[in-house]
Amino acid sequence: MFAYHVITDRPIEIGQQIIFDEIHHNGVYQRVYEKIEIVNDIYNNPNKYSSDSLEYPVMVALRELALEEVRLKKYPTHPSRMSCLYVSETLKEAEDWEKYFIEIGRPTYSIAKLEIKGNCFTGDAIKCFDGGLDKQENLRLAELYWENKNTDIENPPICEMLVDGIIIITEIVKEINANIE
Repeated sequence: MFAYHVITDRPIEIGQQIIFDEIHHNGVYQRVYEKIEIVNDIYNNPNKYSSDSLEYPVMVALRELALEEVRLKKYPTHPSRMSCLYVSETLKEAEDWEKYFIEIGRPTYSIAKLEIKGNCFTGDAIKCFDGGLDKQENLRLAELYWENKNTDIENPPICEMLVDGIIIITEIVKEINANIE
């Protein structure tokens, strides 16, 4: 399978291999597990917290941990959001993500074409949610994400493809070099 990826954070080279599996994780994994103590405290002592006081990185950790719990139980062949590369099916989709990353000030190097030897899941980024204090509600929302049913006719989905396994950079399709210091 081939896909496109907007290269952010650090440049890459043609022929470079990226591996995502049970022991090779992405940046989401690191950011989530930096917040694991507070997540555990929230679930063990919910009365200490209010929804209004949660910082965004904590809400992301609550969401991603719920998404991972549901994935492991019901969708184990789908790539983990904490051990995958987020890619686009088409160059046009990658260019849309490129514009977004540049707009938010993220270092954006290039768009690469990739060969993927692994699993793929195409979800709807709109179904990503801010995790809250209620674990059962987080799990319910995670189930809706992985079910991946298009229930909102008025708002088309924003596709996010998750891939894992061995990923090979086959081509640099477009040089960008925006927001690079």
